[in-house]
Amino acid sequence: MWRFGLSLIICFHLWMKCCIGADHVETCSGIVPMRNRSGRISIADFGGVGNGETLNTKAFRAAINEIERLKRVGGTLLYIPAGVYLTETFNLTSHMTLFLAKDAVIKASQDTINWPLVNPLPTYGRGRERPGGRYISFIHGDGLQDVIITGENGTIEGQGAVWWNMWRQRTLKFTRPNLVEFMNSKEIIISNLIFKNSPFWNIHPVYCSNVVIQNVTILAPRDSPNTDGIDPDSSSNICIEDLYVSTGDDLVAVKSGWDEYGIAYGRPSSNITIRRLTGSSPFAGIAIGSEVSGGVQNILVEHVNLYNMGFGIHIKTNIGRGGFIKNITFFDIYMENVRTGIRIAGNVGDHPDDKFDPNAISVVKGINITLVLGKKVLQPGMIHGFKGCPFTGICLSNVNMNDQAPVGNRRNDPWQCSDVTGAAIGVSPLPCAELTSAAQAGECVLFPFELD
Repeated sequence: MWRFGLSLIICFHLWMKCCIGADHVETCSGIVPMRNRSGRISIADFGGVGNGETLNTKAFRAAINEIERLKRVGGTLLYIPAGVYLTETFNLTSHMTLFLAKDAVIKASQDTINWPLVNPLPTYGRGRERPGGRYISFIHGDGLQDVIITGENGTIEGQGAVWWNMWRQRTLKFTRPNLVEFMNSKEIIISNLIFKNSPFWNIHPVYCSNVVIQNVTILAPRDSPNTDGIDPDSSSNICIEDLYVSTGDDLVAVKSGWDEYGIAYGRPSSNITIRRLTGSSPFAGIAIGSEVSGGVQNILVEHVNLYNMGFGIHIKTNIGRGGFIKNITFFDIYMENVRTGIRIAGNVGDHPDDKFDPNAISVVKGINITLVLGKKVLQPGMIHGFKGCPFTGICLSNVNMNDQAPVGNRRNDPWQCSDVTGAAIGVSPLPCAELTSAAQAGECVLFPFELD
C-alpha cells in the first residue's frame, strides 16, 4: 500500500510540474476566442464628445442600436477614442465589441434620481441591500451572446462615492448598481481595462456561461462599501486570470443565490478557474459565498498573492442557505499582513427575510488547500461547521503561516475548529486536533512536498 501511495505522490508531483510549473502558463483562451469584428464604428460618428462634461447617453444608445440593426456577420466594434465620455446607463447587444482606446474613459453620470430600476434577481428574491427592485448596472447586458469589452487599458469609471454616501447615511432606496453586469448571457470576454469606483459590485456575471475576465485592474478605496471585484453568480465555465484588484470588499466572490430563493432556482456556480491574482482588501482575497443556495462546485484557485487582507481564503455559509460547497481547490497562495489566513464558517451572512428554512443546511465537503505561505498572519485558521452536520474532507497540505503577527505582547491562538473532519500534513503552526487525527486521514489524499 505504501508503494502505491508513494507512486501516486510522484505522479502527482510530475503532473503539477508539467501542467502548472514555471515553464507552463495556462490561459483562458480556449473558453471564448477573441474575435476580430468585420465592422467598426466610432462613438464620434454618433455625436460622442469626450470632454468630461457633455452627456453622451444618446450617442452610446444610438451606436449600439445601429450595431443591432446592422446585424453584420462577425459583429461590429464600437470604438471609444481617447477622452472622457460622461454617460448614463446603457445596454449592450450581441455580437459586438466595446473597445476603449488608450486614455479613453467611460464615466458614469451621478444622476442617481433618474437611474433606471430593474426587477430583483430571482435567486435573491429582492434587492441584495434593500427590498424591492434594484438599480440597473451602469453597463448592462441580458440574454446576449458573443460580447467583448476590451481595449488598450482604458477606464470604466463608476463615480461611486455618491452611492457609498447614500449607503452610509441610510438614504438608499434600492440596491446600488453594479458597474458591469451580464445576465443570462454566454461567450463573454472582459479584458485589458481598468474598472474604478463602482457603486456596488464591479463585474457581475449572473446566470451566464463561458465567460473570460483577464488582464484587468479593479480599484476602489478600502472604505468603499461592498465594492467586490468580480462575483461569478450561478454561472459556469468561468475563467478569471491576470488581475490586480484593490477594493473595499472581497476581491473575487463566488455566489449562487440567497436562501429559499436560490434553493428554488437551483442553478449552481461551477467549473470556475481563478489564477494569477494580486490584490488587497479589508475583507477576503478569495471568497466562496456566503450566498451559496444553488450550490458551488469545481472551483480551482491558483497562484494568488494577497496583501493587507482581512481574510486570505474565506468559505462562508449560514443556517438557511442550503445548497452545497464541494470540490474546491486552492493551490499556491501567498498572503502577507492578514487578519485570518483561512476561514471556513457556517455562521456568516444575513438573510433576505424571515422565510428561510432553518433546516436548510449547506453541505460542505472536499476543500483542498495546498502550498500556502503566510507572513504576518494574525490568526492562521478558523474552521467551524454546523453542529450535527460537520464540514468534511477539509484537507490542508504544506500550509505555513508560522510567521504570525503579534497581538500586543502575545500571539493569537493558532487555530480554532469545531464540527469539521479532514486531515493535514506539513501545516505550521500545528492545526486543530480534528484535522490531525489519524482516523480522519482517509478523507484526503495529501502531498507533502513543495514544487522545485
